Amino acid sequence: MYYVNLQQIEEKLNFIPFINDILEQLAGSWDSSDFIKQCAQERALHLAIETVTDVGSLLIDGFMMRDASSYEDIIDVLAGEQVFTENVAQTLSELVKLRKPLVQDYVKFPRHELHRLTVELPGVLKAFAESVPLFIKKELGQ
Repeated sequence: MYYVNLQQIEEKLNFIPFINDILEQLAGSWDSSDFIKQCAQERALHLAIETVTDVGSLLIDGFMMRDASSYEDIIDVLAGEQVFTENVAQTLSELVKLRKPLVQDYVKFPRHELHRLTVELPGVLKAFAESVPLFIKKELGQ
């Protein structure tokens, strides 16, 4: 085991309720003609991706002593270590695959549509945020 930056992990996990609040508000008031909501959805999905992968990288660096080769690999490694359930892993895998469309192919992103993950993510991110501390306690023998 290497050094585990628990403070950074906690800081990023504490950001998840903010992301969830945005996603829930967007899902509850979606207007496909509202460009501000379209952009807010893209940013909220992007923040979710970065938060999950940042926490995942910190866990992998600290506990698994290897490097993940991609965003998808981060999720696969954590799923293999049983950090979270298979259902959470499946949705997070879908989420990280959105990074390229959001960051590189943003001109073509279907921003007028309410993305399915905008509705599903709050529950999944909550489960992720609850499972990570349990995994850390188990790994630290607490």
